Amino acid sequence: MTHLDVVARVVLPLDGDLDVLPLYVDGRHVQEPPADEDTPVVSLPSDQHPDQVLGRRSYRLPEGVGASFGTYLNAFPASYWRRWTGAREVVLRVRATGTGVLMVYRSSARGASARVTSRPLDGATDHEVRLPLDVFADGGWYWFDLVAGADGLVLDEADWSVPVEDPAALRPAGTTVGITTFDRPASCAALLAQLGAAEELVDVLDEVVVVDQGSRTVSDDPGFPEARRLLGDRLRVIRQANLGGSGGFSRAMLETLDADRSAHVLLLDDDVVCEPEGIARAVAFARHCRRPTVVGGHMFSMHERSVLHAVAEVVRPWQFRWGPAAPSVHDHDLARRTLRATPWLHRRLHADYTGWWMCLVPTSVLRDVGLSLPFFIKWDDAEFGLRASASGHPTVSLPGAAVWHVPWTDKDDSTDWQAYFHARNRIVAALLHSRYDRGGRLVRESLLISVKHVLAMQYGAAALRTRALRDVLRGPEVMHAELGSTLGEVRALRGGFADARVRPDAEDFAPVTPRRRRRRDPDATQPSSRVATLLAGAAGLVHQVSPVARGAHYAPELEVAAADAGWWSLARMDSALVATADGAGLAWLRRSRGDAARAVVEALDVHRELLTAWPELASRYRGALPELAGEQAWRRTLGMDRR
Repeated sequence: MTHLDVVARVVLPLDGDLDVLPLYVDGRHVQEPPADEDTPVVSLPSDQHPDQVLGRRSYRLPEGVGASFGTYLNAFPASYWRRWTGAREVVLRVRATGTGVLMVYRSSARGASARVTSRPLDGATDHEVRLPLDVFADGGWYWFDLVAGADGLVLDEADWSVPVEDPAALRPAGTTVGITTFDRPASCAALLAQLGAAEELVDVLDEVVVVDQGSRTVSDDPGFPEARRLLGDRLRVIRQANLGGSGGFSRAMLETLDADRSAHVLLLDDDVVCEPEGIARAVAFARHCRRPTVVGGHMFSMHERSVLHAVAEVVRPWQFRWGPAAPSVHDHDLARRTLRATPWLHRRLHADYTGWWMCLVPTSVLRDVGLSLPFFIKWDDAEFGLRASASGHPTVSLPGAAVWHVPWTDKDDSTDWQAYFHARNRIVAALLHSRYDRGGRLVRESLLISVKHVLAMQYGAAALRTRALRDVLRGPEVMHAELGSTLGEVRALRGGFADARVRPDAEDFAPVTPRRRRRRDPDATQPSSRVATLLAGAAGLVHQVSPVARGAHYAPELEVAAADAGWWSLARMDSALVATADGAGLAWLRRSRGDAARAVVEALDVHRELLTAWPELASRYRGALPELAGEQAWRRTLGMDRR
């Protein structure tokens, strides 16, 4: 007898937040296309109200009102199931009360939609619609719409299921959640409570392992007792020294392997808000995948909650730089352009890796390829995805599985102390995985980044990048040994530069005093072409050799917003008060011809040495990879070998 395995439930938010409601249901009147036309659905302006949400799975439609569940969080990503699992059919089950019409649609890879079937609804009814997956080779979704009749209509519940001949043949559902936290006790406690209260995770969650590396512990937060009550003996908090995300997540991976209870470990950042149904969907998808597969979740912006910040990420091989998978884009607002109105979201997207804000990893993959590299932070998730893929374990960035997180565009992590880890770990990952001789364009691009920091008067960031490359040249042998000490050394190095001294208010600095007569302020617009970029760089270089304006070191010349503080504008200044990306403070940047000259010479020297040593370095790092990512090395680093 065929069993129907529920792989996605239609869910709704219970907090009445109109910012996120469009991610669950599009409460617009729907003008349906003729059944034989492959044309987009047309939506009219929304008149949706929070009180239409009757419960986690129930939604009310007044007389004559239509709603579409062709939304990011409730449509079914058919092409992903078609490509990566053995499923060849999905079953939509809808329970409704009242009168109206149920309409089922599918889309193509180019975003065009077609009605599949429609059924009348009258009274309390259960409908089951069997839908083939054979036409979704490169993209497409299924979804359903409802239109209420004269008596109104209530969606009681709905789900998407996959027929299974032998449920025992599926991988187990058991999952351990691993959370690394550092001085975010309130956010972490709130996340734990959310996990503990989620009905969707009752049959999924084996344990939650919190690796607390901070001085303000989650256990002392006022919200922790409630989280403890909800999770009970499924919650375990481990205290350890601050070894960054890679140290915390590797500890969670090891604890999961040692317990030997879960089929998966789910990595979550400590400051996310999750959709528990998305976790359940990721686990269900991983269970059905034809081979062990890393399953990633997407990222929505914590500040603009309908904005899909990151979908599928790739590492571009020639530059060895991460970015969005084509044709996706960052920061797409689904409240303005819904799933049905966004053609690129209907393409099945390829991903090289998924961010560890939400990442489900089968324990069999860990046993095959090892744990994280001792990177502290940055590039650990990307490198792991590349390593897993090389061993035959793909990464799938799964629509409908997502968290809300502060986007990286609101952080200064390319100019603060994290600039060291950005530079070092990118180079190490390329030494391990680049397909090109001497890393393709990477070394040249790395040098340009250092020069841009110099042009922008960010001498601390330039110094950190030089230190990072010198540490790469020392080889892989020191990475585990120095994992716990590098951060302190990096902070101390950066602390000697003006761009590291951030104060909360402009009044904490000398008053802004222009030193030059300018017809206009430097153009803050980013150059839009290669020629314009070269001209901006040339003008900045010319300015670097000119004398510094008298008095520029005694008072800032201009106050510059974070959005306007590109190297192309700062390169024409001698002194500027620059806001941080998160708005928490300002730094006073001051041009120094001596510092600039030293920084450029050091950057040239270290990049030339790296380019020369690349073949030998690549061989050393690749030879050391099994040890670097191995369980025993991590046990020694984490002190677990002494237990």
